[in-house]
Amino acid sequence: QHPMNRILIPGSGGSGKTTFTRKLAAKTGLPLHHLDTLYWQPGWQKPEAAAFQQRVADIGATENWIVDGSYFDTLDLRVPRADWIIFLDIPKYVCL
Repeated sequence: QHPMNRILIPGSGGSGKTTFTRKLAAKTGLPLHHLDTLYWQPGWQKPEAAAFQQRVADIGATENWIVDGSYFDTLDLRVPRADWIIFLDIPKYVCL
């Protein structure tokens, strides 16, 4: 059996990532990180790119996590460390 210590959940907005990851975190006990929460600053301000990438890298360096979100410019920080990647491939009309 392959370990499930680091799980990456990308997908379109509205695909159910947040609902799925909350349930998965409750079952596994793994810490859950929502990239939207890491990205958006107070007042819906965008962070400096380097600061956001560092926050993502810091999470990726830990031994246990579930990461909810796509943010494709940070996939290189997460994919190599992920034990599992579960892509929620939901049709756009369903997401809407």
